[in-house]
Amino acid sequence: MNSMNRKVLTISILAAIAVAGIAVNTVVAADDNKSAATKDAAKSGATTAAKPSLTVTTAQAAVASWPIRLAANGNIAPWQEALIGAEANGLRLNDVRVNVGDVVRRGQVLATFAADTAQADVAQVNASIAESEAALAEATANAARAKSLQETGAMSAQQIAQYLTAEKTAQARLAAVKAQLQSSQLRLNFTRVVAPDDGVISARAATVGAVVGSGQELFRLIRKSRLEWRAEVTANELGKVLPGQAVIVTTPGGTNVNGKVRIVAPTVDTQTRNALVYVDLEKSAAAKAGMYAKGEFSVASSNALSVPQGAVVARDGFAYLMRLEAANKVAQIKVQTGRRVGDRVEILDGIKSGETVVATGAAFLTDGDTVRVVAAPAAAKVAPANAVTNSATNSATNAAPKQ
Repeated sequence: MNSMNRKVLTISILAAIAVAGIAVNTVVAADDNKSAATKDAAKSGATTAAKPSLTVTTAQAAVASWPIRLAANGNIAPWQEALIGAEANGLRLNDVRVNVGDVVRRGQVLATFAADTAQADVAQVNASIAESEAALAEATANAARAKSLQETGAMSAQQIAQYLTAEKTAQARLAAVKAQLQSSQLRLNFTRVVAPDDGVISARAATVGAVVGSGQELFRLIRKSRLEWRAEVTANELGKVLPGQAVIVTTPGGTNVNGKVRIVAPTVDTQTRNALVYVDLEKSAAAKAGMYAKGEFSVASSNALSVPQGAVVARDGFAYLMRLEAANKVAQIKVQTGRRVGDRVEILDGIKSGETVVATGAAFLTDGDTVRVVAAPAAAKVAPANAVTNSATNSATNAAPKQ
């Protein structure tokens, strides 16, 4: 009996020891697994936090003096256009030497008429002059003889007066024929059509072989090859425009042409309530007479806080900037945009001067992203005051670049 009890006790003790060992191993394994999982999670979290979402370049918001521009539209027209016509009547056009677009000089021959008739008239008048000179010589000699006989009484006073009158008549006839020669010579000169000034031929109506009348238009000439922009400015804005102000005119093809205000019209159109402003344009192959172009007047200047155009992001109808914060995190900032000068955009509200924003890649970021900042290929410069601008706007939708 005692022997059996000892066996049972021994078996119970061994079973308890086995159960305790299994429990200890389970607890140790669980602790080991938990520790490993904690380490892996910490490692994974550290890796995720350190990994940037995008590589970007940055720029600082900077203040510079920007022009205040006044936008307008108008026609490009010749500064002065000369109409060149025929001065001789009933002559046949023999030769045309220029075409539309040709640059000509003052006095250059543009066309010639057949000169046969005019030359014949000149020859006939020269013959009449010779005849009149001979008649005058005879009358002068007769008058001299009559004067010498006046005191002798060999001739009556009436006869002497007739000889003297005949001399004066011959003189008058000679003068008349000489005047006719000048007229014929002038008509001969009119057979050559010459340019009245330097410029470029803008139109040609001359046709070889045509018989034209006096005053009929043959050519049109843009004097000095000068063009002007005739801008239409409202009466409210007219007081801002002054002679000498710089102007930038944009042709329909997108080319910018520099100009300067020459004069402001003294009257306002009663129908449109607009006034014309005449702007002298620099010579440019892109500007053509007859074009309808837009332009901007530099009426004043003001300080502007600006950022690169690529930094502005349009989302949900608003404009945003990605401002760089600590630990290379970005914060999405809602801003209000204004004028544009070159590749920079004016920021009216939302950030301050000197703050750093994402210049490239901002459209791919969201609030709180971590970025890796690299140096830009070339340092961004604040646009100068004489750069081209678009019309100022306070609408963030219009000011923000399209994505």
